[in-house]
Amino acid sequence: MITEEQREKLRGWFTGRLPEDLFASLVEVVVDREEITVIGRIPGPRLTEDVSAAERQAAVEGRIQEFRERTREDRVEVAREAEHRFGRKVSWGVECEGERALFTHVAAPVMTRLRQPERQVLDTLIAGGVARSRSDALAWCVRLVHQHTDDWLAELRESLEHVQRVRERGPDTGEVGDAPSGGQEDE
Repeated sequence: MITEEQREKLRGWFTGRLPEDLFASLVEVVVDREEITVIGRIPGPRLTEDVSAAERQAAVEGRIQEFRERTREDRVEVAREAEHRFGRKVSWGVECEGERALFTHVAAPVMTRLRQPERQVLDTLIAGGVARSRSDALAWCVRLVHQHTDDWLAELRESLEHVQRVRERGPDTGEVGDAPSGGQEDE
């Protein structure tokens, strides 16, 4: 589990290391065991008020693609440094006019053991054309849970971070092998 202090240090490092003009602002730095995802806000395209929703959407998509191509070298350089420093892959994303786009990011394999009723759920999703494989079906289930339980997962993460902080502040018990003060050592 990543502590809040570690997250703050990562965010601080990226804030200080990113080229000044890369993003309009740094929105989020998300960290897990394998990956650091850096999301920044970029300015939207200049459009008149009377453009259609389709034209606006296409302009935003074009702006995101332009940003991705134009900043590739800078982002690769920062990612290499961060990967060396933090031991995790770095992925990138942007927010533009309310749209979020993630660029290439890690798809880490996860192993699990499932009993027959759980496998049947996955097989039903495959038979129904929702997924191509059990792996796809399991990923679909995880996305669905994530979509419907964001608040609960956020509260659970906060609780885990609190437990980690309490552990770190635990009592100083002295050196291993020290006898309690005023007592005798066992022989």
